[in-house]
Amino acid sequence: MELDAVDWKILSLLQTDGRMSFTALGREVRLSAPAVTERVRRLESLGVITGFTAVVSPSRLGLPIESIVRVRVRSLDTPRFRDTVLALPQILDADHVTGDDCWLLRVVCRSMVELEDLVEVMQRYGDTTTSLVFSSHVRNRPLGPDLFTPPSG
Repeated sequence: MELDAVDWKILSLLQTDGRMSFTALGREVRLSAPAVTERVRRLESLGVITGFTAVVSPSRLGLPIESIVRVRVRSLDTPRFRDTVLALPQILDADHVTGDDCWLLRVVCRSMVELEDLVEVMQRYGDTTTSLVFSSHVRNRPLGPDLFTPPSG
């Protein structure tokens, strides 16, 4: 898929501010609002842009406990794990991964008691390892053309 410099600039701007108007985008990339609209629609139709969303602070909403839970699910329990655990509202992200663990889950909870209860549910399907998140230094980093350029040196 070939993206030009204008496409990348549009993607960069929208990843920083998904609410930016087509008029403001046009000013930034030196195109008319209709031309920018057409490019954004093309990027959506190609599946490059998959949606627009608000980034919400769980701690500001009363969910101060964030953790990463690694789960080694027993093979026969995988369908029930998917149906039961992955449907829980405390699960923000669930990645099926290779290695010793099968699942890497990002979880938010109101309290340590709630986290303990949640981990107990997960342990019905296999072994867990839970790590509390002290802080996040990189989250939702925008994708850019530099990922496709080999590093120099």
